[in-house]
Amino acid sequence: MKKTFLRRPSTWLGFGLSAVLIVVAAVSTGLGGALMMAGVIGLVTGAYTLVTSRGSWLALAGRKTGAGLAIGALVAVVVGSSVYGATGMPAATTTPPAEQAAVDRTPAPTLASPTATATPTTSPTPTAAAADTALALLATLPVKGRAPKTGYDRTGVFGPAWKDVDRNGCDTRNDILRRDLTNVTIKAGTHGCLVLAGSLADPYTGKKISFVRGQTTSSAVQIDHVVALMDAWQSGAQQIGQARREALANDPLNLLAVDGPSNEQKGAGNAATWLPPVKGYRCAYLARQITVKAAYTLWVTQPEHDAMAQILSTCPDQKVATAGSITLMPDAVGTAPAPAPKPVAPSQPAPSKPAAPLVVHPGAYCAPVGAHGVTSKGTPMACTLKSGEARARWRAS
Repeated sequence: MKKTFLRRPSTWLGFGLSAVLIVVAAVSTGLGGALMMAGVIGLVTGAYTLVTSRGSWLALAGRKTGAGLAIGALVAVVVGSSVYGATGMPAATTTPPAEQAAVDRTPAPTLASPTATATPTTSPTPTAAAADTALALLATLPVKGRAPKTGYDRTGVFGPAWKDVDRNGCDTRNDILRRDLTNVTIKAGTHGCLVLAGSLADPYTGKKISFVRGQTTSSAVQIDHVVALMDAWQSGAQQIGQARREALANDPLNLLAVDGPSNEQKGAGNAATWLPPVKGYRCAYLARQITVKAAYTLWVTQPEHDAMAQILSTCPDQKVATAGSITLMPDAVGTAPAPAPKPVAPSQPAPSKPAAPLVVHPGAYCAPVGAHGVTSKGTPMACTLKSGEARARWRAS
């Protein structure tokens, strides 16, 4: 006796597998995904019946039924893709990570009286800070995880090092040296640009460093990107475009002349992994980082945010940072003279070559007596006068 439709094992197996796939698609990608999955299952089933004339697990009656199912399934796939493109993930997960993080950081309201003391937390409440403070600006920065390093290349994504972006005729490194050093010496003939020497009161270590330009001495003072370029790349700079990235790499707001070894130790660290050794400078340092990140729409990681908030809670009135003025210095404290020309050594007379020997003919008359010569064959000859001769002759010597 032929089994009925609902008593066929293949039917139940097909329904069960299809239901699992559709539920998984709905949970992971929402209604659009569920429609697309149902469409794919229907399309495969209908195509099977259309090609083989077999009923499949749905027991379809002939090729026409299979073709109809396939067409309906295609419609379901198209509708599902449209729904998915419009809505994406299910509504329950549409809150962006940055907004969710901000919500998570907002303290819950309390019914306590105004005089009640709130429970201490590791991070201060940003809304308590004045509008022009670093703490208030920190509260506006998105909090996200680090983006991957993929695609980072210093020159490729941030432009050539120390590019003259302000078009003042001087590279960025020398601009910052002139701004941050004192007792500056400028090289003659560089229109007030090239710094040869100066003195730095290093903000990171508190040391006074003498800067002298040279192959082995220039590295004593380095220019630090306060927001390291690698950190910027991993916190939003990938999305701001090439021109903005080059501006960030050369923005005086993001640059400081500092102790070379400290800059190398910092590397690409953010506030969660590196801070200046001088604790008294940390508030100003963080204010500059926060100002830069806000200016270039970058975000902070949660550990970075927490480290910043904890330190700024000790200096809640710390203002946001400014870039400082950059000017050429034709009237610098000192201007190095142009190098003196090298002394020219007195010329020495070339040594005289010995005179070629006189070629003479044996027996020919000669003068003066005692002169010497050689024959064409090289035989030495002398000019001699024998007794009774009126004139001397060449003879073998």
